[in-house]
Amino acid sequence: MTDTLAMAEEAPALVASPGRHRRRRTVDRPPVRERLAPPMPDDGRWSWGGPLLVSAVAAVLRFWGLGSPHVFSFDETYYAKDALSLMRYGYEQETVSNANDLILSGNSHVFTGQASYIVHPPIGKWVIASGEWVFGATPFGWRVAPAILGTLAVLMLARIVRRMTRSTLLGCIAGLLLALDGLSIVLSRSALLDGTLAFFVLAAFGSLIIDRDRMRARMADWADQHDPSDLLDLGPKMGLRPWRLLAGLLIGLACATKWSGIWFLVAFGAMTVLWDLGARKAAGVRRPYLATLGRDAWGGFLSLVPVTFVVYAVTWLPWLLTFSHQKRSWYLGRRGPTFLPDNVRALLDYHAQMLRFHTTLDTPHPYAGKAIGWLIQVRPTAFWSIQLKPGQQGCEAASCTREVTSLGTPVLWWAATAALIWIIWRWVGARDWRAGAVLGSVAAGWLPWVILYSHRTIFTFYEVAFAPFMVMGLTFAIGAVIGTRDSSPTRRTWGAASAGGYLLLVIANTARIWPVLIGSVLSQSDWLHRLWFRGWI
Repeated sequence: MTDTLAMAEEAPALVASPGRHRRRRTVDRPPVRERLAPPMPDDGRWSWGGPLLVSAVAAVLRFWGLGSPHVFSFDETYYAKDALSLMRYGYEQETVSNANDLILSGNSHVFTGQASYIVHPPIGKWVIASGEWVFGATPFGWRVAPAILGTLAVLMLARIVRRMTRSTLLGCIAGLLLALDGLSIVLSRSALLDGTLAFFVLAAFGSLIIDRDRMRARMADWADQHDPSDLLDLGPKMGLRPWRLLAGLLIGLACATKWSGIWFLVAFGAMTVLWDLGARKAAGVRRPYLATLGRDAWGGFLSLVPVTFVVYAVTWLPWLLTFSHQKRSWYLGRRGPTFLPDNVRALLDYHAQMLRFHTTLDTPHPYAGKAIGWLIQVRPTAFWSIQLKPGQQGCEAASCTREVTSLGTPVLWWAATAALIWIIWRWVGARDWRAGAVLGSVAAGWLPWVILYSHRTIFTFYEVAFAPFMVMGLTFAIGAVIGTRDSSPTRRTWGAASAGGYLLLVIANTARIWPVLIGSVLSQSDWLHRLWFRGWI
């Protein structure tokens, strides 16, 4: 499929093959190779230096004062303690009534030995536990691993967008936007599961992008070696594709963090098959649909679906192995198929209970937000808040507030939502595969909550799982504003100025809401000035 997305910079004319670049004039390059395997930009140190620089910005924003506030923020009260129990006992235990106060005072011996009822798989909690293992059961300890993953997500996005657009500049813009997104900052600074889910989803997507490039390069090699008038009906066999296998493993880890990862499995599976179909068409395979079905689709299924299931099942092994020690009063050993061991029967029944919880939860919550309003930040979630009197914690006004609010940077999310309209046009009108990738990923993270779970209690911060793809779509739109190398100098100048001005606006907006992202002490009036709408309070 021809690369038609307008970019800020174009790759040099190279003949690309895996691991090698040879300079040639564009006219010497076969048209089929131009469509299948355009070369990566030859930016030298800038290719990694730029993404690493924006990742450094992300690290500062995510690690600055990470141990503050010294509290259990929102659902940290569940996951930080569950992670500590997993690390010590292999399963989640109930805690004594004043467990939070004891842990914050330095006493982490708070577990009763009675198994706790939990509603999410274990991987996200194991990620949190890794930080507690190194730094102890402190706010910094349970937040440090999500902060690391949040920083790495910025680096990954920059490199992924660079690969998709063949533009290092656009890759760095994407990384910078994600680094500055208030929602992503808060979830990277909190011991919740959603930031970890976002990391694994993005890593799986990146693996499939690399697989796509490698598959198309091999397809181009095959096309170069065959006379177009004598091409075989089905084209070449691709053999083992390790990057697609890695994607299956990463999606399995995503599902083992939160079940909503399953929707990305569906979307990414469809994407990789469609990408294979497009590659075979571009290479001139005479029967591309049959070839894709017979030589690609089954391999994609085996690399993604069974691998996801096996990885998910393996993550429950500690639970299964410690079942004889778990005091589960609700399990009487009579549920499930009788030919299975008690621990397996218990786990299957446990999953049924978890499913009932997730599909029927309708407990009212003051910060619940309908999914239809997520993209424009109708109701961000306040993770923690405290009112202060003069003299308390540095309050110098008549009344002060400290609050951590998971507010996505408004000018970023509003622009990204508007850009989706252009992305839809790019997909439908120009058949741009990148636009389709953005739409499929956003749909996987958002539409199930709109269509299937609108009746249950849900929160806006769930959208962090597809925040990188919203940023990706916005970045493609920024590339179109800047223009291509063939655009007139005036067009390029105004485009670059517009893009630069917008990035400065995002920086200013993030700086403005920064105090409510990290829980700084603000006077009551200053706090209200940063929360522009009643729905944000």
